[in-house]
Amino acid sequence: MFQRGGRETWIQKIFIGENMRHDSLADVFCIIKNTESIGRHVCETPASKLIQGVLKVMQRHKYIGNFEFIDDGRGGKFRVHLMGRINNCNAIKPRFSVKKDEFILWEKRFLPADGVGILILTTSKGIMDHNEAKRKNIGGKLLGYVY
Repeated sequence: MFQRGGRETWIQKIFIGENMRHDSLADVFCIIKNTESIGRHVCETPASKLIQGVLKVMQRHKYIGNFEFIDDGRGGKFRVHLMGRINNCNAIKPRFSVKKDEFILWEKRFLPADGVGILILTTSKGIMDHNEAKRKNIGGKLLGYVY
């Protein structure tokens, strides 16, 4: 027999996604988008160096406010303060390779209009947005988009 509350907790873990995290970056974008859509101003996301780099790019473009690391004894979490400026954000899978002269093609595919939003990519010089990569004249792999 199941104990009272034992089964519900197990089912909640499945639906919340605590057991099955395969793409943590996609999880972060999903958590941020859902938290923005319900009108909350703070969310907690899983932590990694990749996620930290993506959050720094989003912070630099004023899509999010401050974020802080919380050590929970496992992998850690980031507490992200939202500003209500994100209409949509998502991970790009598979992580397409982008040459330095192909950014316009990918902007047309993932962003709603010219000059609206950012593509986030990883390069040999670190994680940056597509405008900075254009200025530095380098390509990389697409991670996600925000607008």
